[in-house]
This record gives sequence, C-alpha cells and structure tokens, in this order.
Amino acid sequence: MTGLNVSLCFFVIVVAFGAAFRLIFRKWPRLRFAAEFSSSFVLVTCWLEVQTIIEVGEWVGGLGQDVSLTILFMMLMTHGVIFGKATGNPSLTLMNFLLLETTALPTLLVLAAQFLGAQLSLLVVGYYWAMELNDMHMIKNLMSRECSTALRVSVVQGVFSEGACTFIFCLMYLTLKRQSAVIQLPLVAAVLTFLSYAASGYTSAFMNPSLAYGLTFYCPGFTFIEYSVVYCLAPLIGMALALLLYIGHIPRVFAKNLLYCQKNHFCVPKGEPKKK
Repeated sequence: MTGLNVSLCFFVIVVAFGAAFRLIFRKWPRLRFAAEFSSSFVLVTCWLEVQTIIEVGEWVGGLGQDVSLTILFMMLMTHGVIFGKATGNPSLTLMNFLLLETTALPTLLVLAAQFLGAQLSLLVVGYYWAMELNDMHMIKNLMSRECSTALRVSVVQGVFSEGACTFIFCLMYLTLKRQSAVIQLPLVAAVLTFLSYAASGYTSAFMNPSLAYGLTFYCPGFTFIEYSVVYCLAPLIGMALALLLYIGHIPRVFAKNLLYCQKNHFCVPKGEPKKK
C-alpha cells in the first residue's frame, strides 16, 4: 500500500495545482485556453500515473484491476468537478466549434493549449518517475524508453475501435449536455471508465487526441502518422457522426437538416360563423 499512497499523494498535488491555476484565470473568461491548458495537464498527468498502476501495480504492489478502475473513475470525477466545461479534450473542443458555439481563433488557441498541457505533463511525470519514490516508479523509469503501446491491433481495427468508442461517448455527452452536473459527471466518468476497460485490448479508448499524444505517441511499434490516424482522425470521425445522428446536420458545415424533417405544426382556431 506504500506505493499506492505515493500515487494518491501525487494525484492530490497535481489536482491542487490545476485547481489553483484555474481559480487564478477564472476572472478572465477570454483566457479560456489557460483553463484548457491546466485541464489537459492534470488529465494527462493523472492518467499516466493510473497507467503505471495498471501496467506494473498488479505484480509489484498487488494492486488488482478493480483498484486501478476505481482510481480512474474517481480521477475522472474529480477532474469533471474541478474543471467543468474545460474538458481538456480536442474532440469536444472541435464539436463545440462545429456547433457554432465558438469561433476559429479561440478554438485554435484552445487546441494548442491542450497539446501544450499534454507535453508539459510528459516532462513533469518523467521527472517524477526519475525520483523512484516506489517500486512501481523504479520499474516504470526503466521501461520509459520501451513503453508498451496502447494500440494493440492493426491501424484499421484501431480506427474502427476508437471511432466507435468516440461515437458512443459523444452521443451520450450531447444527450446529457443540458442535464445537471449531479447527473452528468458520474455518468460521463462511468462511461469513460467502462469504455477504457472494454477497449483495453484494442486502443484503450482514449477518445482524446491530446491524451493519446501524452500516453502512447512516443511508444515504439507504430509511426507518428499511424498514431495520428487512429487517435486523432478516428475520434473526429466518430464525433462528427454522433453530431450528425443527434441533430441531423453539422451546423458549421451546412444548415439543412439531412436526417430529420423539421415541420412546424400550428393549430389555428377557426371562429364560428356569426348568426345573422
């Protein structure tokens, strides 16, 4: 349990830093990209530690899959509570752009901030593992240059898996978008945890290009372009299909509804003829 206590302390420190960073920049709504930067940093950093527990925790610290999935669920819940609409997910950022909720320049700034946050998390976690505070980190530090890729199938199968998982997640996200946070946050965290577990033998269902960039792009086995096709292009396709199915069209691309007929039915009461 000592190794797990170290990881939990690390989670608390990272989340506290992200919360403080978001609190500082909350006064300036125009600097939304700063919130997305901290959101992506916290998400990727914590997920890297969860990945360490999944990969080596079972045979080093006796931490079973139930422990790692519980930690992942709690981490996603905490992230949602603290950061709210700052998802740290480029797929959702582009979905808001396609829904005409944001314009081009803010969207580009947010996307850049999300990938910069992922890059910073790689540097921080690399330094953290180098400290070798427990046996898991010592082994992970030795494995860092020969990490195991999350893509365990061919590129074609990976595209289908990641696209299908993103389609399911985005469709659920759109359905719950107007629900209260009490309903939305647990369901989103539960679905993300379930999809990550269900697709662990395929792509791990990151459904988040910046998260995948931080977790698996540097691992050997596939080229950068192949990783980009699976973890960047496939989620965008899944997101676009979910958007098309949910509202019948993509507002940024075309206004005409392709799937659903929108007919306005007005009941006009007819007055009775006056008797002469």
